[in-house]
Amino acid sequence: MKHINIPVFVPHMGCPNKCVFCDQRAISGVRLFDLEDAARTVEEHLATAPPDAEVEIAFFGGSFTGIDRGLMITLLDMAQGYVRDGKVTGIRMSTRPDYIDRKIVDILGNYAVTAVELGVQSMNGEVLRASRRGHTPEDSRRAFRLLKEAGIASVGQMMVGLPLSAREDEIRTAEEICAAGASGSRIYPTVVFENTELCEMMRAGEYEPLTVGEAVSRSADAHSVFASHSVPCLRVSLYGGDTPGGGEAVAGPLHPALGELVLGEYYRRLITEKLDEITSNEKPSAVTVFVPKGDLSAAIGHKGANRVYFSSRYGNLRMIFLEKEDIIRYNIILEIS
Repeated sequence: MKHINIPVFVPHMGCPNKCVFCDQRAISGVRLFDLEDAARTVEEHLATAPPDAEVEIAFFGGSFTGIDRGLMITLLDMAQGYVRDGKVTGIRMSTRPDYIDRKIVDILGNYAVTAVELGVQSMNGEVLRASRRGHTPEDSRRAFRLLKEAGIASVGQMMVGLPLSAREDEIRTAEEICAAGASGSRIYPTVVFENTELCEMMRAGEYEPLTVGEAVSRSADAHSVFASHSVPCLRVSLYGGDTPGGGEAVAGPLHPALGELVLGEYYRRLITEKLDEITSNEKPSAVTVFVPKGDLSAAIGHKGANRVYFSSRYGNLRMIFLEKEDIIRYNIILEIS
């Protein structure tokens, strides 16, 4: 069944913080919110949704549980109406970990909230402070715990390449998201935007953005952690301060197919690990790599990059890539001959 999120953006209305990676000029210009426009957005998406799709209304773009309480409840009531009418199956939202407390969770429990996406970003306190994030790792742990106790699924959003963040920090962040019981994850490599403190830091030589290769490698590290714990990675994409549109990107891993590159790197590593085990004991002439349905292009690699890599590494070994319906995502099966 196809899953569709209908995005209703409430950009930064509930976020007074000034993270180094956010464009504060863009944020200051989007405080107003049009309820009629939100309802119109929902109706337009429903008009084109397949009849058998699983549809959720998703309040994204800012810290939903930090906006004016009356407006939050009004929006939840609107969404709940679509649930009652059988037009959507549930409601999800993104928010900051420090904007989740027991009272908020009690309110959400009155609605068909299927998941809350937490902007954890990092579980390293120094990285959060250097990013002016305004919350702590303990805030994230508490938010995950409160949601779990209330029976509300959580999704952990994390960033790679933040100031002071190292590869090991990002791996630990992914591990903590899994340990907290998250049902899903998102990975955002950091991009530098104009009119941000991060841009000033970069130009002063105080911050060095990730290259595309570094972002792919470090995101693949986190992705591997999520895969090993059976936590789906819902998306890998560039992080633009969590606002639709936003300012001009000036530096960082700016690649239009970054998610595909990361998934390709993940499958390259996985296939290499399995093939190295096989070829250390025998010399097959051919191998068929079965991958989950929908991941064939990722296993082959962006523009066939993995085919080139395997050809270089394993010489005359003939490799065939096929999809297989019953393989759990992020797993593979190899058949040798």
